[in-house]
Amino acid sequence: MGFFNFFGQGNINQGVEEYKATPGAVLLDVRTISEYREGHIPGSKNVPLQQLEKAAAVAGDKDTPLFVYCYSGSRSRQAAGILKCMGYTKVNNIGGIAAYAGKVEQ
Repeated sequence: MGFFNFFGQGNINQGVEEYKATPGAVLLDVRTISEYREGHIPGSKNVPLQQLEKAAAVAGDKDTPLFVYCYSGSRSRQAAGILKCMGYTKVNNIGGIAAYAGKVEQ
């Protein structure tokens, strides 16, 4: 376990690797549309926290593995709780893109 896990945050770099290794998984960016456009992890889908009711558009099956991130990890933690309440069974908060070491795209 890394430094971030000690504080209860997901390790976004490890989380992205797990996402890539999980068949059928969705990488969910819950930041605002403008934040997403400024730069996001390649392959991620943008469903802002305030619009999570639209999550079914990117993950219709409640058993779809979801890897959720935001900027710092705070909104993704909230989103993970909401998604679980919505019936999603495989939700993983991987933290914030601020700690991401890989490439981003616009």
